[in-house]
Amino acid sequence: MVQQLEKLKTPQAPEIIYPDSDGQPMADNTTQFRWIVTLQENLEFLFAANDVFVAGDLLWYPVEGNNKIRMAPDAMVVFGRPLGHRGSYKQWEEDNIPPQVVFEILSPGNRPGEMTKKFELYERYGVEEYYLYDPDKVKLTGWRRREGKLQSIDRLDGWVSPRLKVRFDLTGPELQIFTESGDRFLTYSEIRERAERQQQRAEREQQRAERERQLKEQEQQRAEREQQLKEQERQRAEQERQRAEQERQLKEQAEAKIKMLYERLQELGIDPEQL
Repeated sequence: MVQQLEKLKTPQAPEIIYPDSDGQPMADNTTQFRWIVTLQENLEFLFAANDVFVAGDLLWYPVEGNNKIRMAPDAMVVFGRPLGHRGSYKQWEEDNIPPQVVFEILSPGNRPGEMTKKFELYERYGVEEYYLYDPDKVKLTGWRRREGKLQSIDRLDGWVSPRLKVRFDLTGPELQIFTESGDRFLTYSEIRERAERQQQRAEREQQRAERERQLKEQEQQRAEREQQLKEQERQRAEQERQRAEQERQLKEQAEAKIKMLYERLQELGIDPEQL
């Protein structure tokens, strides 16, 4: 009883809430937005058949019990975690696997102190590769984890990501990324065109499926009508058979009566043929 009272007196720790949004916009400008979408969509397409989670501007909480330690990389890749919707990435619910690769797209609104904080968090909580791209200057900076620290990559032009197996090309007017098989990452416009084509294909497939459904329904109705006609024909045949049977029975009864009458007349000495 005393222990129960003590438990009742002990204040309960408030439940920690991990918001799905930090209240900040996804991007500061259209260029940054296009690059975030470009990275997320191409990386998702690249690893669609594998056990890899890709997200853009998703809050990552690395420490359970502390909702202040958080960051929302412009794009992040987590190997060993399945695809699927998440309001945020809570690392302790994901086999404690941190994002191995993160991308940040620099914009005029990014302050040096903010970028330093991001770097320190990525270094402290296990990011293996960190890439920072400035689309205005076409400048790519990268770091790779070595001996527990994120160390600068000397030359990014032609660099192949150890984790992603993609190659960065800085020889053109903007950054280009190529897959291991040599395919180029699609641009934002190309991604939209592909999405439109996929939507059109999906609509055509839906229309085709609807036509097939209607044809199947019409065929089923036709089969039902044919079955009804067959049943009606069977019923008519049965009625005809019953009518013929009744006529046969009546004929037999009439013939039996005539026979009995002949026999009665003969018993009376009357020749029925003379009547």
